[in-house]
Order: sequence, then structure tokens, then C-alpha cells
Amino acid sequence: MCNSFKGFSQNNIDLKAVFDIPQKQIKIEQTIVYKNTTQDTLHSIYLNDWSHSYATKTTPLANRFAEEFKTEFHFAKNEDRGYSVITSIHQNDQEITFKRLKNHIDVIKVTLDKPLQANEAYTIKLNYVVQIPNDKFTRYGISPDNNVSLRYWYITPAVYNGKWQHFSNKGLDDLFSPLSNIKLQVEYPKDYTLTSELDDTDFFLKDSTKVTTLSGENRINSKLFLYKNADFNNIETDYFTLVTNIGTEGLNPIDRVIISDKIAGFLTKNLGAYPHKKLLLSYIDYKKNPIYGLNLLPNFIRPFPDSFQFELKVLKTALNNYLENILIVNPRQDQWIIDGLQTYFLIKYVDENYPNMKIFGSLSRIWGLKSFHAANLNFNDQYAFLFMHMAREGIDQPLLMQKDSLLKFNKNIANKYKAGIGYKYLDNYLGGNKIDSIIKEFINTNSLKETTTENLETLVRSKTTKNLDWFFDTYLQTNQDIDYTITDAEIIEDSIQVTIKNNANITVPITLASMKDDTVISRIWLDDIANTKTVKIAAKDVTKVVLNDDYSIPEFNLRNNTKRVDKHLFNRPLQLRLFKDIEDPKYNQVFFMPIVEFNNIYDGLVLGVKAYNKTVLKKPFNYNISPQYGTGSNSLTGSFSFNYTNYNETKPNLFSVRYGMSASYESYAENLFVTKFTPSVSFIFRDKTNLRSNKRQYLTLRYLDINRDKDPNNEDTSEDPNYSVFNARYNHVDKDLKNFNAWFTDLQIAKNFGKVAFNYEYRKLTERNRQFKLRLYTGIFLYNNTYRDSDYFSFALDRPTDYLFDYNYYGRSESSGLFSQQLIIAEGGFKSKLSTPFANQWISTVNAGTTIWRYIEAYGDIGLVKNHGSDAKFVYDSGIRFSLVDDYFELYFPVYSNLGWEIAEPNYGQRIRFIITLDLKTLFGLFTRRWY
Repeated sequence: MCNSFKGFSQNNIDLKAVFDIPQKQIKIEQTIVYKNTTQDTLHSIYLNDWSHSYATKTTPLANRFAEEFKTEFHFAKNEDRGYSVITSIHQNDQEITFKRLKNHIDVIKVTLDKPLQANEAYTIKLNYVVQIPNDKFTRYGISPDNNVSLRYWYITPAVYNGKWQHFSNKGLDDLFSPLSNIKLQVEYPKDYTLTSELDDTDFFLKDSTKVTTLSGENRINSKLFLYKNADFNNIETDYFTLVTNIGTEGLNPIDRVIISDKIAGFLTKNLGAYPHKKLLLSYIDYKKNPIYGLNLLPNFIRPFPDSFQFELKVLKTALNNYLENILIVNPRQDQWIIDGLQTYFLIKYVDENYPNMKIFGSLSRIWGLKSFHAANLNFNDQYAFLFMHMAREGIDQPLLMQKDSLLKFNKNIANKYKAGIGYKYLDNYLGGNKIDSIIKEFINTNSLKETTTENLETLVRSKTTKNLDWFFDTYLQTNQDIDYTITDAEIIEDSIQVTIKNNANITVPITLASMKDDTVISRIWLDDIANTKTVKIAAKDVTKVVLNDDYSIPEFNLRNNTKRVDKHLFNRPLQLRLFKDIEDPKYNQVFFMPIVEFNNIYDGLVLGVKAYNKTVLKKPFNYNISPQYGTGSNSLTGSFSFNYTNYNETKPNLFSVRYGMSASYESYAENLFVTKFTPSVSFIFRDKTNLRSNKRQYLTLRYLDINRDKDPNNEDTSEDPNYSVFNARYNHVDKDLKNFNAWFTDLQIAKNFGKVAFNYEYRKLTERNRQFKLRLYTGIFLYNNTYRDSDYFSFALDRPTDYLFDYNYYGRSESSGLFSQQLIIAEGGFKSKLSTPFANQWISTVNAGTTIWRYIEAYGDIGLVKNHGSDAKFVYDSGIRFSLVDDYFELYFPVYSNLGWEIAEPNYGQRIRFIITLDLKTLFGLFTRRWY
């Protein structure tokens, strides 16, 4: 193999790869030359073998999938998972020792035959086979129609810069490898076309195969695509060749060339000349980093011009790949540099070329939609909005946090946007458009070199005398909210004396604008408001003073930034709107939403209207008033709720405290109604240093006052239909795809009874794709003065009476018929209706189940039920469970229990139980949990 390369890279990779597509394998012979550029002596080296990260269900990549509830990998066939088999590693023609790291099997430690001194290079030769994984896991791999898309497909050296920088693949597209001169000789079937951004240097036919030689100087990327039907287009621009298969949106070739040249010119102007001949932009690149919003719309809805959609797709992908290919950063630590530049220049491009483009495009002009504040937002407003979504949820994360520690939403969206907004914020603060020239100088100085945040910081600080600690020490390193408010604005002679308060724990620059109605008269920067600050500004023609008037600073609360100095009753006028909208800080907004619901069979279809203040972004205080009419009960029903959430910033594990008060009035049986009034406080515990952990704890204290209509035909309610209960519950939940652990303790104290209960659930998905489930429940009365009259407050074996009205029963008072078969797994958790359905002293049960095949499971329940005046009774049941969606849609078919062979009974259909959830918000949580 030849190791003669030009250029300044001191590392060489020379590789021969033979593709066996039917066997989904690549046979590789490889030589790596790596120079030790430090002053340290190295006795061992590390290699990245990310092809092996698919090898088992316990690799860091597999665990990442499980954390995010992605099922494709765990349930895949063994032949669909990839791996690599290393047959030998040689140094100086001598086989040398190597091993895979225990907890990182896609990282290889090689013990060198001879120590590597400072400024010396090692040369090792490897022989290995790569089994190509299915592309359904990460989009890279082999598709069902045998097209091959590869990234990180061969072994590369790890970076040593005084410390070994190696880590496992977690599906984040963030391999950190040194700049290398690369030569690939690739042999593949004749009916395939090879695409790469490396330069083609040789090609010949060999029997039934093609052999292509590729090379590139100073590279870190060598993606490779082998497709039967080549769909990549080469577009020659004045700057470099764009190689892409991103959808053309129906544009003709001439328009695509014009747009591509325009984008190439923009990149070259702002980032400097591209050092390579070709820039590869694949459809996979775009799908993994799309224009969010555009990617959610079906093809038949096209609110943006075709040229704009194509332009933004190509631009965003080109910015990312361009920067990745010229800035060598550790992507686990300094990814914000590239992400921020990508977003910053997306904003800049749209500002320059499409300044009037709205966030919903042409939909913003449609009658009915154009009245929404969301429809009036500019296209670039989405970046601050989507970042603020996570800040309002209390789960935004620092820009300098390790990439693999970020929540999926933060990694893919929020942190990218916060970084881009940060560059814009810094630009506005420095003034004079300094940041553009600083970025260009930074890229020019550090192009094709390893660089860090510290290098960027040094350069930026050298260009100004202003204090930038707020940006590099606070904005990048913390997730603390920015929040200023004007507490007072008083006209004194010809001036306005403005007092500004800092509501947050950080001090950053903020703008103060004096305005005449909506026109800015003047704007100043204030950068030293630690607590409060009073400033004087000219009063002439001023009607109001506003902080952050252009919303360019990512402030947590924009609703408290305005103070009128003319005579107005409100700082912000009241606005009544139909349907939920995006928050408009200029108004106090009240929203109205028509309601069409089905909550229970007694009220039937419920019609009504909801008045509330909740916008798309969360607020600390929310109210909801919902008068309704039940068409089944022919009665007015409804509810109201008020709650305030305080996100705790000082205690590491106390995530938030929520104070609430709610009331409802609805049917609980035919022509019978219940009123429920509940004040409550909830403490939510979550490790804020590790938001990716699925572990949560909740402590809820509430007081429930229940008033029911008296039912003379039901002895359970004839004595005392009204009651009050104090309830304290502590929940502990820790769950992912493979392991589910949850338990709670529950205490209830009322006038006539007191009880305590413990519930534990465990679920395990095994390596063989069998799921085991176990649930333990034990409850005991501390005192019970009600058992002589009814079982209304007793522990239930199979169907709780739900006297606290917590469960979503559709026919809670039904004793026969379809809705009496609704099952809610609570208390005893049995599925069969046995002759001892209640326990008025204590109960202890075990519910278990295991997979038979796919969504078919066997279940079994055993327990002891103790009532006053009788011995404890042993109970059991068993049957088959069809679980289409766990906890949301399930069917239970009893087989054998204390009643005997239930399956042989003539009324068997009445014994089948079901779980069903019609609440769209609950179901939506199945899809959002992997993002948060």
C-alpha cells in the first residue's frame, strides 16, 4: 500500500475494502500511520471501531436506544445487527496485542510492540470483516433493497492531545478522529454506483466487480454510498462541486444550479474558501438534521415556495457538513461551535434573502389562520421559540454540556438554536457587525486544525474591551434563565426615571428602549444589573419603556418587560382569542376553546367552552375554567383549575413544586352527580445534572372533598354520600425500554377510615425479547368504621370503587354490560371477578405475566384477602393478555381461577376485560417521551 500523501496532515489511512452485498459484509485490509504530536511517550494506542457498536443489545448504542424507548434495535433479528471481526493487527510485521474495552466494545486498546516517542509515528496493519447493520437503526447501513449508506464504517485512530479522546458510538454522529490523508480502494458489484466526497483517482473493471480508488487530503469524513440506482447529482458551482440527493422539490435543473451556486457563494463569503473539491450532501444528512416544521408537513401541503424549501434544506445541510469538514472539534464537548454557526448563518441567510417570510409561509395569509399571533411570526422567530420551549419546561441544558448527556430535543433542536441565538446576541452587544469578521477569522485561523471553545473565546475577547464573562462563563456554561422587569417608570421634569429589576440569578446585558406607541425612539444597553438599577432617559414623545423590545435576547418572561408612562389602565391591553396561540407579550391574553369530549357514558357527549391562559409555551401560573353541557345527562357540568409551578434552581434534585386547586362537577351514575374539590401541592424530584435519567420521584399532598348526590337504590351511598380525605403519596419511577421499576406508598386519612398501601411494579425485557412483569400490592386499614355498611372504601380485588375519582372510568357505576368490564390495574389488580371482590381489613396480591409471542402474554394473579369476621381467603386467576399498546390498549381473556375453568362458561364474553385510553394527551406522551 502507498503511504505517500501530500498536505500537512501527519496521519495516513490506506484501506482496501471488498464489498459482499449478498452477505452484507465488507472485507478490509488497512494500514494506519499516526504521528504522536505531543511530548508524551505512548505505550498503547486506541482505535475507534464503531461498526462494532451494533454487536449486542448491551452496547452504549443499544442502551441509548433503550433510554429513548426506540424498539427497532432490541427487537431486530440478529442478522440485522452489525459488528466487526478483527483477524489480526500487526506492527513491524509482528502481531501485537489488542483488546476491546470492557464497557466500550467499539473502542480497541492496542499495546504497541515498541513505545511511541514524541514526534514519532506508528504504523499498524489491520485485517478485519465488517458486518453491515440494517439502516433502520441510524439510517446508515444496508437497506431492505440492498442499498448501502455508510459512515464510521472502518477503524480510525483516536485522538491523543495529552489525553486519549475516545468514546463509544451512541448514534450521535460525533466520532472524534484526527485529520488524515485517506486512500480507499473499494471493490463492489458492477450494478452499483459509488458516491463519496473523496476524489476519484482510479477506476477499473474486475470480472463481475468494479474497483474504484478514492483519495483525499486532510479529511475527517469519508461517507460512502453504494446504490443500485444512483440518485446523486453533481452540481458544478463557481466554488466547488455539490454532490447531493436531497429532494429537488420539483425544481428544474437550471433553478437547482442557480440556487446551489447562490448557497456556495454564501458559504464561501461567510466561512472562507472550501479546501476540498466536493461537498457531499446526502438525504440522510438532511433527515438527521432537518428544517423542523418543514419535515412535519405532508407533501401535499406546501406553504413555502418550492425554491425556498429546496434552498433551506440544502443550505442547512451544507452549513453543517462544510463546518464539520473544516473545523476539527471534539463533538462531545464543543459541538455548540458548529451548531451555533449553522443556526446563526441560517438566520443571516433568511434575513438577507427572505426578510418577509413568515413561519407558516402562505398559510399565514389564509382567513382564520392569519388572525393567530403564530401566523405573524417571522420565519427566524422559530429558533428562540423552540429553545424557550425547553426553558419553560425547566429542562434546558448548558451549551457546554457533554453531547451524550443532552436530552434528544436539546441535542437536535434547542441547544442548536440557543447557540445560534447566542452568536446573534453577542453580535448585537458588540455592535458594528463585528461577529461576522470574527467568525471568518476564527475559521481561517483554525481551518483543518483541532480547535476548542477556548480558542474562540481568546479571539473574541481580543476584539473588544467589553466584559464578555456573561457570555463565556454564563450563557455557555449554565442553563440559568434570563429575566428582567421594569418595576417603575416615573416622569420627572423632562426625563423618565426607570427602575429595572433582575428576577434571575445571572447578570447579562439587556436593552432598554424608549418608544412612542410601537416606534422605537432610542435604545441603550445595560450590562450591570445584578439586583436593581435606576436609569434616566429623555421623556420627549415617549409613551412606554420596554426591555428587550425586539425579543433578540432569549428572555424567560417577556410579559413583564413593558411599563407605560402615559395614562393607561393596563401596561398591556386585554386580548380575547379563540383557540390556543403562541404567546404575544404585548397583551394579557385569554383563550377560548370549544370542547367536544366523551368522559363517561352518563354525561355522554360533552359540549362546552374552555377559558384559559395557557399558551404553547408553558407559564408558571395557569388557569382553566370549563363550563360544559352533558348531552347524555342533559345537565350543566364542568370544572376549573388553578396551578402555579415553581422550578427550583438551588437544590439539585428538587426539580419543581406545583401548587394547585381544582374542582369538578360531573355524573358518576345515571342522574347522579359528584362535586370534587381538591387543593394540592406536589414536589417533583429529578436529577437536574442528569436529565437523561428516566428516574423521577413525586411527593403529592392533597385534600379531597367529595360531595355526591344521594342514591336511595344503592346501599354503598345511602348512609354517607359525602366525605373528605387527606391523601399523601410518594412515587418513585425509573423506566426505559428494557427495565421498568416503579413503586409508591399511599396514605389516606378520613373521618371514618384510615389506610396505607404499597405498590411495586417491575418489568424486564430480556435479550431474547421476552418480557416479564411483576406487580406487588399490599394495603391495610389503620382503622375502618365503614365496613359494616358497605365496601365503598374497601380494597378492591379487581375493580376499585375509585371513591377519590382519580381513574378514568367510562362507566364507573356499572355492574353489568360492556363498561363494567373496563379494567384499571390498581389495588388487587385481578382480572377475574371472584366471589370475594373486596377486603375491608387488608389485602396482599401478586400480579405476574410473561410473553408467549409478540403481543400475546400469559398472566397469573394470586393473593390473600382479609375481611372482618372471616379468615384470610386465598384467591387466584390466570389467563391470556393481548397487549397492543402497554397500559393503553389491552385485552384480558380469563382462563382459570377460583371459579374454575372460566373459558368454558357460557357467558364468557362478559368475563373478558379491557384497558383503553381515549385521552389524546396521554397517548401523545408515548411519542414525546423519547425527546424529553
